Amino acid sequence: MILTVTLNAAIDRTLTVPNFEVGFRHRSTETLTLPGGKGVNVARVVKTLGQPVIATGFAGGRTGDRLIADLNREGILSDFVRIDDESRTSTAVIDPTTNIVTEINEYGPEIGAQELELMREKLEYLTKAADVIILAGSLPRGIDQDIYAELIGLLKGQGAPIFLDTHGEPLRQGIKAGPDMVFPNRVEAEMIIGYEFSTNDDFIRAVASLRELGAVSAVIKSRLGCVAQLANGDGGSTTILGRAPRVEAVSTVGSGDAMVGGFAAKLLEGASQEECIRFALACAAANTLTPGAGVLTPGDVRRLEPAVELEAVSPV
Repeated sequence: MILTVTLNAAIDRTLTVPNFEVGFRHRSTETLTLPGGKGVNVARVVKTLGQPVIATGFAGGRTGDRLIADLNREGILSDFVRIDDESRTSTAVIDPTTNIVTEINEYGPEIGAQELELMREKLEYLTKAADVIILAGSLPRGIDQDIYAELIGLLKGQGAPIFLDTHGEPLRQGIKAGPDMVFPNRVEAEMIIGYEFSTNDDFIRAVASLRELGAVSAVIKSRLGCVAQLANGDGGSTTILGRAPRVEAVSTVGSGDAMVGGFAAKLLEGASQEECIRFALACAAANTLTPGAGVLTPGDVRRLEPAVELEAVSPV
């Protein structure tokens, strides 16, 4: 079973607005509303791919009620900590004439000390049955920036691999706690490493640096694919340059989450890490074919998987 943890879960609204311009009145031609937050998006991908998953996190107010009800309608098992404050709503505006996506994300609710303690207790219980644990997304207000580092330390003893997908200081602190895998995108990784990437060698140095900082394995997601440095059982590592299939993208929102979900789902099947990377990139590409974060079809994934290109490269 895969457990996803979304501390700042949301209701995600995706609006399709042709010829969108700031400062003008528009009418949306299509609206899609889904439970969201990175971990919830990952859970949607895992469920679609036919693997068992439970989503947890914080949920509060009417927005939280709708989030849990909509997860139930999607058939995604969930076990959230209920909070007093209102869960957030996030909005993405897609202009189909330019393929430009504009995202507006609320900060999220205020989490009290007692609510956070309930989350710690719930995670200790849920992780007993977990084969993979995925900590993903931004933090709501009232939670220290080192919370992911704390949770990684708390959950390491359960034996399941721990994935971390976040940004900024929570990512910096979380890496130091030694997660089994981290999945930053290019900008997030640049902020941690301290320089901009312009060549493949820059990406290769960066994944090695993320491992030196504490991550067991690291994957940096980019617009064209990813660069990964994956730990081997013999103490070494394999560095892979992955290129995603070219598709006519409708929306890239959630493609990184689809990649994480695809990797975890394939890992649960017992596949090698290289096979997981290939499958994950196919999931990321499939996610871009329709609006909605973590929305894809297994058929598209199967069709795109043979077009993924993987190249083993030497560390720089």
